[in-house]
Amino acid sequence: MGGSKVAELLYWRDTRTSGVVFTGIMVSLLCVLHFSIVSVASHLALAVLAITISLRVYHKALQAVHRGDGANPFQAYLDVDLSLSREQIARYTEQITAQVVSGVTLLRHLFLVEDLVDSLKLALLFYILTFVGAVFNGLTLLILGVISAFTFPLLYRQHQAQIDQYVGLVNNQLSYIKAKIYSKIPGTGASASSKAKAE
Repeated sequence: MGGSKVAELLYWRDTRTSGVVFTGIMVSLLCVLHFSIVSVASHLALAVLAITISLRVYHKALQAVHRGDGANPFQAYLDVDLSLSREQIARYTEQITAQVVSGVTLLRHLFLVEDLVDSLKLALLFYILTFVGAVFNGLTLLILGVISAFTFPLLYRQHQAQIDQYVGLVNNQLSYIKAKIYSKIPGTGASASSKAKAE
């Protein structure tokens, strides 16, 4: 359910909602880029409190002049039950545990060189990231990532046939290169096959 909502946002199926979310995220990130995160969080909290307190005082003023009941305008949200049942807690705990175990297993696989090619690919990725990190900081990359997340899915939907064609060509080239790398590494690929046939 959550994944489908994210997809709807990224594909701009509801232009207004996607626009509001994208603008909010970008404004927040740009503020954090130029100011400290403590300052941004404090100003944001003050802005929210200014709005909610103003509305609460306004409703109290209406009650004073007998034009309203003085009820809290946010009562509907205050009445929402946020508690979780035991079944929900167990389900969420199980999901989180499964994700953590999966992540740790993957890290063990990569860093303890269970598969040499996978570990080499990870090393190459981190090597490239050292150059990226010299040019961009993490926040800049995050901003570029948000822009890409809200741009590329829409472009893909509009030009899916052409993109699939180019992606297919790239995948074929990568498969060819990967096969050559495997053939050069002892115990993998063609080397292992030729040894098996020889035996």
